[in-house]
Amino acid sequence: MPSIGIIGSGFGALAVAITLLQDGHDDIRLWERSDRIGGVWRDNTYPGAACDVPSALYSFSFEPYTGWESRYAHQPQILAYLRRTAAKYGVTPRVRTGATVVGATYDEAHSQWEVALADGTTDRVDVLVSAVGQLSDPVLPPIPGIDRFQGTAFHSARWDHAAPLSGTRIAVVGTGASATQFVPHLADRAAELLVFQRTPSYILPRPDQRYGRLYQGAFRVVPGALRTERNAFFSLAEQFSRGLDDDTRAGEIIRALALAHLRLRVRDRELRAALTPDYPVGCRRILFANSFYPALTRPHVRLVTAAVDEVTEAGIVAGGVHHDVDAIVYGTGFDAQNFLSAMRIEGAGGRLLTDVWADGARAHLGVHVPGFPNFFVAYGPNTNLGGGSIVYMLEAQARHIRDVLRRMREGGHRSVTVTSEAAEGFDRAVQHRLERSVWGHCESWYRHPSGRITSNWPGNTRTYADATARLKPEEFAWT
Repeated sequence: MPSIGIIGSGFGALAVAITLLQDGHDDIRLWERSDRIGGVWRDNTYPGAACDVPSALYSFSFEPYTGWESRYAHQPQILAYLRRTAAKYGVTPRVRTGATVVGATYDEAHSQWEVALADGTTDRVDVLVSAVGQLSDPVLPPIPGIDRFQGTAFHSARWDHAAPLSGTRIAVVGTGASATQFVPHLADRAAELLVFQRTPSYILPRPDQRYGRLYQGAFRVVPGALRTERNAFFSLAEQFSRGLDDDTRAGEIIRALALAHLRLRVRDRELRAALTPDYPVGCRRILFANSFYPALTRPHVRLVTAAVDEVTEAGIVAGGVHHDVDAIVYGTGFDAQNFLSAMRIEGAGGRLLTDVWADGARAHLGVHVPGFPNFFVAYGPNTNLGGGSIVYMLEAQARHIRDVLRRMREGGHRSVTVTSEAAEGFDRAVQHRLERSVWGHCESWYRHPSGRITSNWPGNTRTYADATARLKPEEFAWT
């Protein structure tokens, strides 16, 4: 059995580790830069942090859970689920925390990867899996003077829970998925809250509900109840994904629901106009929130739509107007385009991954990169979703990696790499479909500066699972 190294300890890393452990692999090592397991659900502890995918679907199919407290689980319970699952399946003892991977070099003579860590140590494995995801590195906007501010300032993914925010003037920069969750909580604490919006989002109501003991008990005692609920949400998510194609009835319905939700929650016409998107639905991430709009209508909360010019020692200048604030919270997302740029990954022949991906990341099935043998990517390029559960995608990738390693073992091969022809053919097909989707007509964080759409998968999750389910040996070079 080959030795396997996995970078990360979130959903993707656990999916791969557990799938391979169940297939008989024993030498599996996980490197985690933090001091605890959990990935994004460890890092994002802002008030109100929760998933916008129903809990029954945003969990491993092999580890259903009957104790979810609500339909849309909050961060603490998701993190507890991840850690409990890691312990149950024997992953926890294999995780080395405080281990930041800074690079990896493929040794062609020995068909191994030499992995370099920030503390100066190295490790060697036969197979390397990157499971750092697309949303792990928070990014601050390139605003002039951002370092000059003398008050409290932090990114939502690095929330400062000790910051004295109550009764202060707070600015929030950004109105994406995280902001829709934490803005209502800040509105409860702030004396004045300014929300700086660059582009409004389509926001749907979130059909959340608390799960009582009777409801949870039904999942435990009624055979197939939890599976039935999961399948129901899966079917709804697949239909939702259809709304991200051009001129579909599903897209029209989603847009109508979002605008109706806006009209119901925001009565002020001027504010409603500022919150109305002027682009096709799905172009940017569709959000689910019940309390964001009401928070913006409170008397001490103000939406600012003027572009942010600069940050000063005492506040923010937007549209030429200076706003004095005591604290700034940046809800400005993550560096979703520079895949693995924090690590120096050197493949066969000294090829650098950053050079290969200079005009946008690409990978066969979102997993394989030509010229990088025995290297796999979980939650790689073009595997993000506009609708549905990424956990379903991660499980499909884990099974695919398992199948590749099985063939390596059964064939006595020491290395495998996807052929350039197969990878290029897959990429052309994916980009063609993406350009015909709603994402092909607008700018968003899904698109690389070169113009390539590098983040999203052009379809529903079942089509991806089908694409990865049957291994095609002819697409790979086996050594």
